[in-house]
Amino acid sequence: MTLTNWAGNYTYRAGVVHHPGSVEELQELVAGSPRIRALGTRHCFNDLADDPAALVALDALEAAPVIDEQARTVTVTGGTRYGTLAQHLHPAGWAVHNLASLPHISVAGAVATATHGSGDASRNLASAVAALEIVGPDGTLRTVRRGDEDFAGSVVALGALGVVTRVTLDIEPTYDVAQEVHVDLPWAEALAHLDEITSSADSVSLFTDWTGDTIAQVWRKTRVTPAYALRTDLFGTTPADGPRHPLPGIDPVNCTAQLGEPGPWHDRLPHFRMDFTPSNGDELQSEFLVPRAHAVAALEAVRSLSSLVSPLLQVTEVRTMAGDDLWLSGAQGGPRVGLHFTWLPRQAEVEAVLPTIEAALAPFDARPHWGKLFADENHDLARLYPHWDDFRALVARTDPDGVFRNDFLERHVL
Repeated sequence: MTLTNWAGNYTYRAGVVHHPGSVEELQELVAGSPRIRALGTRHCFNDLADDPAALVALDALEAAPVIDEQARTVTVTGGTRYGTLAQHLHPAGWAVHNLASLPHISVAGAVATATHGSGDASRNLASAVAALEIVGPDGTLRTVRRGDEDFAGSVVALGALGVVTRVTLDIEPTYDVAQEVHVDLPWAEALAHLDEITSSADSVSLFTDWTGDTIAQVWRKTRVTPAYALRTDLFGTTPADGPRHPLPGIDPVNCTAQLGEPGPWHDRLPHFRMDFTPSNGDELQSEFLVPRAHAVAALEAVRSLSSLVSPLLQVTEVRTMAGDDLWLSGAQGGPRVGLHFTWLPRQAEVEAVLPTIEAALAPFDARPHWGKLFADENHDLARLYPHWDDFRALVARTDPDGVFRNDFLERHVL
């Protein structure tokens, strides 16, 4: 059977996909494989998770999350989806600090690629990792914990160090969130008051197609306190008169509740509901993360390319995130602003315009999201990551025979 990624733009080349029923079976499988890669929920838009030899999926290792209330952590299998995790955490009175726009993605896959939500004070999802259990190339099971020498290089590791079987995440007491949507934010106001806008809620997303004088929508997600009240003012915008989808003309039935209606964190922080098909489905994605200090200049640079970008675009989402210290994280070293492009499914045309976008963003040290489409024509990603050589050395020590290497890693990293 032909296996494709979620968007359908990539067909996996692996001759076989293994589904081990236990960690012991996984260890034996890895130890006997000259080349193998871990496969998550297939939400990657490139060949990061592929290898012609073999893939291994952890869907048969499903087990209930284990909550340690004293340590304020939860341990899950690598293949657990965030939406499934939330169904265990919330009834027990717990939560994670943030979620991506889709709750359908796996914990290990999101962590390995530094996937993020939004919020000036919220770090990406990988920053919540307290420990990883990893099957190495010889089948040995090892645990890497926060504070260990190689921890910062082992979390966002692109699958290069082994198969992550279990992940331990920080948790906190559960909380409610209210989501408000405003429309038609003038570009002039957005550029002049970007910091005030993105700090006006715990999670803020701006949706634009880069045309015209206004940003189409601003989604604000706010942790509910006794002082919370629905807000109508936001730099010349208008409160939405009903639920909205990020894409114009799409029924918002699959979106999480809006209009300031409070609800549990996991029913508001994602844009889309767990029980519906993710997003729009028939699409491509790219994302570039720029240092917060360059955010306005980067936005202006992309606006200058609107005649090239907009005809291929469904929507761009602008989000923010706090910095972290994980070696290959897009936010390593300081806060970032993410420019996320949801493209029409026209891959050849999208790939043709990516070098132009990357050239325009190069002066701002833009880092591409590892799991989405990017060009990297000059193969100069190393200059963007201070610990690049440290990571390569860690891979060489951990996997000297290249069991977990693949074309993506050889092309862009190793």
